Amino acid sequence: MAVDRRNSVVVDINGVAFEDHGVSVDFSWEEIRSVHYKASGNGKALMVAVIHLDGGFFECAVEAKPRERLHQWFAHLAQVLGHYRPMG
Repeated sequence: MAVDRRNSVVVDINGVAFEDHGVSVDFSWEEIRSVHYKASGNGKALMVAVIHLDGGFFECAVEAKPRERLHQWFAHLAQVLGHYRPMG
């Protein structure tokens, strides 16, 4: 789970959930083609993208304060995605 004042990303047994400025969207693993993540250009936020089976692209950015939290989120995301999407 990555959370800031406005946004959140949750990756768990059910799939991936985004909340972006109060709007929530959930993606089950069955409807996800792939999940990608990276640091924002300024290195202050985690950006997570879900590619839907139909080709749709959805992205959510979560600000990392302090900045070191970004490295923690990367490590946890790698572990969680490796567990739920070992072939993805």
